[in-house]
Amino acid sequence: MSTTERRGLVKAAITVSLDGCITGPDDRPGQGLGVGGERLHYWVMGGPWTYETDHEPGAGMTDADRAYYDALLEGTSAGLCGRGMYDNAGAWGGRNPFGGTLVVLTHRTADQPDPGTGFLMVDGFEEALAEARRAAGDGAVAIGGGADVIRQALRAGVVDELGITTAPVVLGGGKRLFEGFDRDVDLKILSVHHSPYAVHARYAVVR
Repeated sequence: MSTTERRGLVKAAITVSLDGCITGPDDRPGQGLGVGGERLHYWVMGGPWTYETDHEPGAGMTDADRAYYDALLEGTSAGLCGRGMYDNAGAWGGRNPFGGTLVVLTHRTADQPDPGTGFLMVDGFEEALAEARRAAGDGAVAIGGGADVIRQALRAGVVDELGITTAPVVLGGGKRLFEGFDRDVDLKILSVHHSPYAVHARYAVVR
């Protein structure tokens, strides 16, 4: 299936710092958001957390954060992420926590876990998106990062909605969302939510 074939929406979303970083320095397994990067996801955790403390994504979200999150994921049936996100999240304990199928874009497809985990390893962006669309059926596909996957999706012209969450922090280093991106993309604001932990903006990609 070509990435140009239209079915459900493709929604890409990610959280950045004010200086455009999606991680702090030294992101790695066990420290997936890098040094100081936990602050990017205070909104996901409902407040401050660290890598060493117990934390449950989505627990304790503010009403504004939840409204954005629910609108973003409305109608989604499958997801797509990069290998770095998968590894740095520790494969979410070995099972896809988001429901449906999460396609992992990677050259190391021999690492495919049991299909019952909800993960599918696929090499190549177009092939990975095709598998995510197939898994989603008529539902939407959520692309959750990392930055390189979102850049590939925008370059391919397949993103219908783009969600950018900005955390109130300057990290001063780390991986930048639009590093090396040279495309001109027009966006239309769909909604804006804010909480003490983030400003969330949903955009439609204008074609």
